[in-house]
Amino acid sequence: MRCPFCQHSNTQVTDSRLLEETNSIRRRRRCSECGQRFSTFETVEMRMPQVVKSNGCRVAFNPHKLHTSLSRALHKRPVSPETIDETVALIEQRLYKLGKKEVPSQLVGEMAMEELAKIDQVAYVRFASVYKSFNDVSEFTQAIATLPQDNEAV
Repeated sequence: MRCPFCQHSNTQVTDSRLLEETNSIRRRRRCSECGQRFSTFETVEMRMPQVVKSNGCRVAFNPHKLHTSLSRALHKRPVSPETIDETVALIEQRLYKLGKKEVPSQLVGEMAMEELAKIDQVAYVRFASVYKSFNDVSEFTQAIATLPQDNEAV
């Protein structure tokens, strides 16, 4: 760590404290050259994997885009906004746990469809129709056939 006063590269840590509310560490430092004291903060940086699109381009994972897609599929369905937020967070967590630098966009789409199938089957079919670019009714029928059958009336 360089001293912000004299730019010397040799500084010593004199005190470290965990800041609970921000999940970071505050370090008190002293420059061995000029003797000035200053504080630094360390925080965890979580890096989401890059999403590789079908055309080969790479983009940063955008949770807002996923949220918008799920919201469109769930439009006018009896699902709370909190459930959508939780679903986006769950997919983000799953992607992060993969530990990969890059993931194909198809994987993100499959994860979204998997979660939608658990939440709302109509939304699942809506999402699948756009995601898989359905061209005719038979593709809708096939998507519906893959859903688990509930005996309960909705």
